Amino acid sequence: MVDTHAHISLCEPPADELLAAAGDAGVRRVLEIGLGEDSNPAAVELATRFSEVFAAVGRHPNSATGFDDAAAAALLELSADPAVRAIGETGLDFYRDGAPRHEQRRAFAAQIEVAAERELPLIIHVRDRDGETEAVDEVFDTLAEAAGGFPVILHCFSAPQRVGDAAERGWYCSFAGNVTYPRAEDLRVAAAQVPDDLLLVETDSPFLAPQSVRGKRNQPAHVVETARRVAEARGVAPNEVEALVDRNAERLFRW
Repeated sequence: MVDTHAHISLCEPPADELLAAAGDAGVRRVLEIGLGEDSNPAAVELATRFSEVFAAVGRHPNSATGFDDAAAAALLELSADPAVRAIGETGLDFYRDGAPRHEQRRAFAAQIEVAAERELPLIIHVRDRDGETEAVDEVFDTLAEAAGGFPVILHCFSAPQRVGDAAERGWYCSFAGNVTYPRAEDLRVAAAQVPDDLLLVETDSPFLAPQSVRGKRNQPAHVVETARRVAEARGVAPNEVEALVDRNAERLFRW
């Protein structure tokens, strides 16, 4: 089992305890996600310290203010580290609007270029206000025009209405703990529709803890519950989903 999206540096307890608990749960690989210049080096350092951890580096859309050519150059340089296996998370967030939209778009476009140059997967964060699809539609359009030569991962997949479009484009759909929530039937339907070779699961630790520990801080060990719920939605045994995700992540992140 693997956790393809975590923020261990934001979690409690310390990394060694979290990773020991993950190992006890059968989780053998974790992708640690940087959110900006303050956390990207720490993600790489964590991957250097722990053999089961690999890193992704990028600038989150909510922190996109001030992203410029120097920031893009620094990201390109850091992404040359062998511990780095993906770029992001990047994309558009119109739910919080933590950064002006033109700044989000600039940071997003620059990270697409970094992913293309490094030939690394691009991890996408996209979120709309409830009932809206503006950010999702723009991200899909932008990627359709610009993405090529590298894989795309729709992290914390939350656009069930576009699952068919994502599959047609060959984009990976990664499901987080919210797929286990009672009212998330639309996500479970989407999880059942994702082709075998494009399916991933994640925790997004410390966020989005699955239903059994909802309201508590999430951690990589809990990805097992998410995988079980996705397996139930797909009508297969949990070990089948675990094997699928393991193969997909190994191919995608080359670990």
